[in-house]
Amino acid sequence: QLQLVESGGGLVQPGGSLRLSCAASGFTLDNYAIGWFRQAPGKEREGVSCMSSFGRNTRYADSVKGRFTISRNNAKNTVYLQMNSLKPEDTAVYYCAAAYKGRSWFTSINEGDYDYWGQGTQVTVSS
Repeated sequence: QLQLVESGGGLVQPGGSLRLSCAASGFTLDNYAIGWFRQAPGKEREGVSCMSSFGRNTRYADSVKGRFTISRNNAKNTVYLQMNSLKPEDTAVYYCAAAYKGRSWFTSINEGDYDYWGQGTQVTVSS
């Protein structure tokens, strides 16, 4: 069974940091582009960041550039989202997603391009 499981969410004060993890099981991430998305209450899901399967090509939404960093550890079959300088508007459920692309420079923050999704982890930024 192909599965992605996020962890690392929680409550943090403005200006704080969190690192989200997304562990894959049932398949290996080596040939998959990966993405992080988020959905705030009453809003549509939006792309936050993504990374290609090959070459570590990355893309970030303007709202998180310079604050968030996506990374992957294929040996651990896990992807990460380091979130620094968090703001109340970053409050959302965060999802990771994977798309099979082989060895590719493909990146996308369009959710329609992804095949597999995790269940989400809540991030709340509040004082």
